[in-house]
Amino acid sequence: MILSAKKILELNKEHKLIEGLSERELKNPEGVGIDLRVGSIFEIEGEGFLGETERKTPDIKKIADIKDGKKEIVLKPGDFVLATTIESVNLPAEKIVIEEGKEPTHIIANVHPRSTLQRSGIYFRGTKTDPGYHGQLTFALANLGKSPFRMELGARFVNIVFEQVVGEIHRAYEGQWQGGRVSAGKKEKQI
Repeated sequence: MILSAKKILELNKEHKLIEGLSERELKNPEGVGIDLRVGSIFEIEGEGFLGETERKTPDIKKIADIKDGKKEIVLKPGDFVLATTIESVNLPAEKIVIEEGKEPTHIIANVHPRSTLQRSGIYFRGTKTDPGYHGQLTFALANLGKSPFRMELGARFVNIVFEQVVGEIHRAYEGQWQGGRVSAGKKEKQI
């Protein structure tokens, strides 16, 4: 079951599901999700590796960060970048009560691109976020269009939707991306 934006904001008071929300999202979100803003952009450099027990992500180079005063980036056709959110999420590792009188449940988050991205030729790739994860979120953006695409840092670019999990989980997320890490930087064992 998908939680409404109003329910997310109610739960946010107790569980801090999303930290750093904009005034717009705190006071007047639309529909069932909450919009998140782009905070920093990274290019990937070098080779990656995914093995049975080890992995290495390519090195990254930060090309824009709202904290540094950078206001806009341009994605040329063929560009591929990683984008992180300004906001941080905190998905409780334990079950929480969504509605009074109902059994507690785990929740996960799924993120969807705002339609302006796809309408501009920008391919978005994200993943689900499991119970137990906390930190900023990182997504892939690729310009598959034929024209440059300009994007201001601080712009709302994705919409996060929270859903209830049916059944038990074996364990909450404890992985190496905890805290919003963008790259492994070296070969490491997978947890």
